[in-house]
Amino acid sequence: MTEVLFYHLQNAPLERVLPDLLERSLQRGWRAIVRAGSKERLDALNNTLWTYRDESFLPHGMAEDGPPELEPVLLTTETENPNGANVLFLVDGAEPGEVDGYERCVLMFDGRDAEAVGAARNHWKTLKEAGHDTTYWQQSDAGKWEKKA
Repeated sequence: MTEVLFYHLQNAPLERVLPDLLERSLQRGWRAIVRAGSKERLDALNNTLWTYRDESFLPHGMAEDGPPELEPVLLTTETENPNGANVLFLVDGAEPGEVDGYERCVLMFDGRDAEAVGAARNHWKTLKEAGHDTTYWQQSDAGKWEKKA
């Protein structure tokens, strides 16, 4: 079964947290998909990943940038896995759908958004009932991740 991690964002926005998690995934030799709830959000994340840090480069792209199977990190709104990703990041209301076939699924949600919190609770229940190994991580006041469940 897929390991599913719920990341409850409280003290840092997605734009600060996601690049570090993607870098760690690539360091493990994994390929990644970032699935967002809208094309507009993907465009914003694409810009963020190009400019988030001057001294590093995070290889990524969207389907319209070229063959998606060549992208180490693919940004999409679709449910397919054309780049053979090991890890799926779900952001900004993206639905998990089928997560089998991934080693890890990371569902990130804004803890200040009641709708996002409610959706995360529903996804937790559904994924847990499906037999996936689920864990819940929350940001501390210091910005560290603490396992809560």
